[in-house]
Formats: sequence, structure tokens, C-alpha cells
Amino acid sequence: MKIIQVYGSGCNNCAVTAERFTQLARELGQEVEIEKVTSLEEIMKAGIISTPGVGVNGIIQHTGSVPTESQVRAMLLA
Repeated sequence: MKIIQVYGSGCNNCAVTAERFTQLARELGQEVEIEKVTSLEEIMKAGIISTPGVGVNGIIQHTGSVPTESQVRAMLLA
């Protein structure tokens, strides 16, 4: 199981990002756990400057926008 961290304030883009991972993981038959990281301190510790940010198993993979479906698929299949 992959753990997906979505870094951000809880804005609409963060919600869309989390939902996109949930939906595509379901389509791919993968189990994921979505962690929403909203603490400014934790976001800064992760090195996220622009949200939403995405980490997969603790490694930052994307920042600054909602990842496209193809980007999400690549992160899930990596």
C-alpha cells in the first residue's frame, strides 16, 4: 500500500488532488492511504513552497498545482 501525502491548507485544489489519487488508485486496483497535511510547519519542513504538494511514501513528487491524471497514474505505478 502506498501512502499519499497531500500538502496544503485544505483548499479546493488540495481536495481535488486527494480525490484524483483515490479515484485513480481504485481504477488501477491499488490500495492507498491519503494523508492530508495542513500544518504550515509540516508543509515547510517538507520543502513545499507552493501548494498543493504531493508526497508518495514520504518523498515529494509534485508541487504547485493539481497533478494531471497522467501524472497521478505515473506516481501510483512507480
